[in-house]
Amino acid sequence: MVIRSRSRVGKSSLGCLITLLLVVAAGYFAVNIGEVYFRYYQFRDSMQQAARFAPRLSDDDIRARLRAAADSLGLPESAREVQIRRREHSIVVSNEYYERVELPGYVREIRFEPRAESSF
Repeated sequence: MVIRSRSRVGKSSLGCLITLLLVVAAGYFAVNIGEVYFRYYQFRDSMQQAARFAPRLSDDDIRARLRAAADSLGLPESAREVQIRRREHSIVVSNEYYERVELPGYVREIRFEPRAESSF
């Protein structure tokens, strides 16, 4: 009994190519959106750090640090406008800004509201 194997070379390469194209496209879109969220988390971390050091810093110093952080991250101009509310033993640092994400044939504005609170 002789078993003949048929070569399947080239028969499924189109399916593999389409799958590969879809994976690459999804990765590209994920990077664009992920970058925006990564900057948001970095800015929020800067806010949390500023809130922790609030007893030693004036409101103007906190605003200056957060403006510098927003500039270095490449955030929109509205991210530089930080609200600071001090109470007797706590501080709240907050903000609201929009990031524009451009994908082929689709543009979306994502609203971010970073906030940090600390008690002292």
